Order: sequence, then C-alpha cells, then structure tokens
Amino acid sequence: MTNRAKPGLKAPPVKPREVVQSRAAPIWSTRPFLFYGLSAVVVALLISLLSGYLYWQSLYSGMPSMPSSSELWRIKRDPAVEFIDRNGDTLAIRGPRYGRAVSLSDLPPHVPRAFIAAEDKRFFEHDGADTQAMIRAMISNAVSGRTVSGASTLTQQLVKNLLLSPEQTLKRKVQEIRLARQLEMQMSKDEILELYLNRVYFGSGFYGLDAASRHYFGKPPENLTLAEASILATLPQAPSRLALFRNMDEAKQRQSYVLQEMISAGFVTRESARIAAEMDIELSPPEPEDPQFGYLLDQAVSDARDLLPNVPEDLIIQLTIDPVFQKAFAETIDARLAEESETEGAGQAAGVILQANGEIRALYGGRDYTENQFNRVLQARRQPGSAFKPFVYAAALEFGLSPYDVREDEPIKIDDWSPQNFSRTYLGPVTLNEALRKSLNTVAASLGQELTEERIISLVRKFGIKASMEPLPSIALGSQELTLMELTRAYGPFMTGGMRVDPYLVSRITTSRGEVLYERAEYEPAQVFARRNAETMTAMLAAVVQSGTGTAAQVEGVQLAGKTGTSQSFRDAWFVGYSSEFLVGIWTGNDDDAPMNEVTGGGLPARLFSDVMTLAHADRPSRRLRGADQLIQLNPDQERRVAFYRGLSQSFAQADSANPLTD
Repeated sequence: MTNRAKPGLKAPPVKPREVVQSRAAPIWSTRPFLFYGLSAVVVALLISLLSGYLYWQSLYSGMPSMPSSSELWRIKRDPAVEFIDRNGDTLAIRGPRYGRAVSLSDLPPHVPRAFIAAEDKRFFEHDGADTQAMIRAMISNAVSGRTVSGASTLTQQLVKNLLLSPEQTLKRKVQEIRLARQLEMQMSKDEILELYLNRVYFGSGFYGLDAASRHYFGKPPENLTLAEASILATLPQAPSRLALFRNMDEAKQRQSYVLQEMISAGFVTRESARIAAEMDIELSPPEPEDPQFGYLLDQAVSDARDLLPNVPEDLIIQLTIDPVFQKAFAETIDARLAEESETEGAGQAAGVILQANGEIRALYGGRDYTENQFNRVLQARRQPGSAFKPFVYAAALEFGLSPYDVREDEPIKIDDWSPQNFSRTYLGPVTLNEALRKSLNTVAASLGQELTEERIISLVRKFGIKASMEPLPSIALGSQELTLMELTRAYGPFMTGGMRVDPYLVSRITTSRGEVLYERAEYEPAQVFARRNAETMTAMLAAVVQSGTGTAAQVEGVQLAGKTGTSQSFRDAWFVGYSSEFLVGIWTGNDDDAPMNEVTGGGLPARLFSDVMTLAHADRPSRRLRGADQLIQLNPDQERRVAFYRGLSQSFAQADSANPLTD
C-alpha cells in the first residue's frame, strides 16, 4: 500500500539511515572537567602563595622597629659609670665597661680597616646583607652537611646585637637581614662602622673599641698600632675563647688571618703586615684599684645624682683627683697609723686636702673601704672640741676686738655649766692671741657669752657649715657635732683672705658619646669675712703652730696655720690647718666612740697633718702665707706684762663707763 499523505497534511521527514560507527565526543562535553581541574590548580597555587605569604609574614611578626640613629647608641646598655681623673685618665669603672665614644675621623686608617677585613670585607659594596656571601655559604654548608660558613655582614651583626635575641632561627635570620637593609637606608656606611666600633663586645665586660684599647694596652684607640688593632679585631668573633690575657696564642693565629685579609683588600702592604705579625703584643696589666678610691667613687655618684635632675645610665664622671697624689696621701696616713694607732688607741682616721678653689685633691675616708664603706670625712658627725674655737675669735674680730685685747683666765660658771681648762690651771689676764694659742677654755666660753651664740652661728653659716646648731653656751668649745669636711672648709676664709671655699669632687659629667651633662662653672667665691680680719686670724693660728698646742704640725720651710681639737674623754682628736696653697683636715678616733689613750689634737692628728703637708709641698717652692707674720709674737714675760697693763687699762675704762662725769 502506498503511503500517501493525507490532503492538507505535511508528510513527516524521512529519517536517514543510521550509520553504526564511533566518533569523538563534542569538545563542549570536556569543559567542566578542565574547568574544575584548572580551578583546583589555581586554588592550590593561591593557597600556597597565601601560605607562603602568611609564613613570611610570621617571620616578620614581632620584629622590632628600627630606632633612631641616636637611640642606637643608647639601646641595650646596662647602667655603667666611668670615673676619670683630673687629666682625663680612667680611674675606675663600675658596671660594664663601655668606654668613651670613638670617632672614625680620630682613628688611624688601619684601625677600622682591621675590623672590616676581619668581619666584612665587602662592607662598602653590599646593602646590609651580602647576597653573594649568603649563596656561597649555602653551597659550602650543603656540600659539607654542616654549618662551616656564615654570611653575616658587619651591619647584620650590629642589628643582631642591638635589636634581636641571640637565638639561631630562620625567623631571627630573616628579621636580621631586613633590619640590616633598613639600617643601611637610615645611616651612612661610616656612621654604621662608627656605631659598630663603639658597641661591639670584646669580652670580659668590655664594650666598644675605647674600653678594649685602654684595658688591654693602656692607651686610647687613636694610638693603636697595626699589630694592636689587628689583634683587637680578632675578639668580636669569639671574645671569650680569644681573651688576650688567657689565650694569646690562638688570638695570634686569628691575627694572621686578619692581616692576610687586609693585604688582599689592599689595606696594608705585605711588609707592614709581616712586621705586625712578628711583633710581640705587650698587654698592659690592669692597675689594682686603691681601696681609698671606693670612698671617692661613692661620693662622686652621690654628687652626680644631686647635680643632674635625671641621671642617665651611661655616665663619665671627671673628678678633681690626682691619682698619684691620692695614692701617696693614703699611704702617708696608713704609714703613720701603722706605727702609732695601736699605742694611741686610735682605730680609725680620716683626712682631706683641698685647694683654695675648692678642689678636693685627696680624701681618706677610713682605714679599709672593703670592710666598711662609711666615709668618715663626709658622713661621720663628731664633736670638734677646740678646733671650733677659731670661729669664736673670728666673731670677736668682727665684733671689734683685737688679738691684744685682754680677758681673764679664771674659773667661770654659766648657768649650771663650769668649763675648765685642759690643764686645770688658770693664768689670769691674757691676750686673746695667747688664749687661742694656748687653747684656754674659760676665755673662749666667756667670749661666747660676750658675743652671743647667735653671732657665732651666723658667722659659721657664712663660712659654709650647714649642720644643725643650737645656741648653747658650750658651742664655743665645739660641743656640737660636725663632719670633717664641714669643719675643714670653714677654715677656708682664713686661708683665702675672707673668700668662702666651696669643696667639690666632680668637675664634669658627660655621656660616653661626649655629650656634656654638667660642667662646673668658674665663678668668684663669696667674700664672707673681711680680708684684714682673715689675715689677723691667720697670724693667730700661725702662732698655734709656732709655739702653741700645735707645734707637732710644723713642716720645715713651710708657713702653716691651724688649730688642735680634742673632744671629751679623748673620743675625738683633730687638727685643721692650711698653708698658702692647701687646706687640710685630720681626724682620729674610733668608730664605736671608744676613748683613745689620751690622744689630743696636738698629738697624732698634728703629726698626720705634718706628714700630709710635707707630702703636698715636696718639690714645691715655699710661698709666704699671707698674714702669718702680721702680729708681734711676745715671749711669756712680755705676754704677762702686756696682759697686766692691758687688763689694768680695761679696768679703768670699765670704771669710767660705770661712773660717767656729769656737769
């Protein structure tokens, strides 16, 4: 039957015959798999990159920020104080030894070059981290299977020591490299090298080139030879192992390497290096510290705290001390005490010597600082006894009296107090000059009442005594406690023509970088006593030494003035006096206040004074003590006649004033 289409209907399409054969799937059918695969790769890559980024970020986490250049000089410094003498030489160091700031411009070229050759030959070529050196080190370490080579630059060493912990980790190494490059952008090469030389550790507590140079060679780094500089350059790599006093042989082997590197860098000639390598290294043995310096250093630190509102941790304090004289001063006192202290029953002594401008030249704070750090010059408060009397007579001169005025040496009673002379005898009428020369207690006590205690206190305040003082009658005989320094300085106006003496130990304070924090200014001291009266007091005190209670204080060829002092029961004995150049105070006694064996100021203290003045004036031309020979010194018979007639004259004058004539 024929298949015909119905009318009005469209015939369906004829299907082609199916061909049974294989053919490739359309490309669009593989795209989902490719998309997901590529996406996975991209995600994995992103995750890896993110992980890497986060890992590297973790390496930088906690990394300190780069301080300012000035802060890099102060950071990571423990408290340290260097003490230098009047000439600028180191006396002692307390704390780590940082030394003074060294400038590249002050060093001979071979000094910094030795350190560059030893630590970082490409210092002037890299940007803080030496990529070439790091690659070489990685290859060497990989080949050997262990760490045989490092690649830290000098800049890296600096930031590691100043900014980072000492741990050996990848994190710390990455931070070190980054900080080193930051530092190279912040500071010039010369500035970095200068900072390195001043902060590098040399072992044994010594930081910085100046400290190491002075410790090992006893000289500033400006004077280092090539041999000395190259041996010091060995220390930063292994400061403990190569310590020069203990291991010079190994240090010399390392020195040969340093010198060879200096040759290859063109820093020195082969001949210069050969001479340096063959040269014997002479180390300067450290001077044993004089125990007496302990008293001085303690006081210097105390003074620095008083002088500076905010004391930094890094200080160099210059003292007025001459160490040679200080040592001789202490040895002189020690020698006398070793000879006499046992028989005299004087277990302790103190002494100080000042110049007219107030400089403390030497100080003896006690017999053994290592046993007891109590400074008996500045801290011990004791009764000065008759050593206080000169201020009573000085007040009398201000009041209008003269050395030739007469007072009666006789028993007296002031309220319930009855002072007596040391000899328990009385001379009757005496001049004031004789009364001071013989240290008569009754005359000084009666003068004190005549003048008033307030007048005496007012005078000693002007002279520099700050101790609390009560207006009691016994003040005239030195019953109120003073330190040796206070008493000694108060004699200053007699020596200087009436100018107050202001003692000082610290003349200058700086940081190790040379920043001046304090410098004592020159000034005209206060005129606190009339020149004429000062010269008269000198004449009266010179008589004490020439023929009074202080004859044991004499020094041949030197004019001296001074006064003895003894407290009750021989607990304290003093001699304070002066020449034209030096003012000296001496005290002897016992720390437990036990009495001595009847020691008076005219005994052991006067002999110690003589010893010290002999030392101070050795090899110095003799100079006249102004005013010392001003008074006419009378013999005993003349003194008695003058006293009699002067006393008679004063009696008539008193009678006339009591019975005035009337019209």
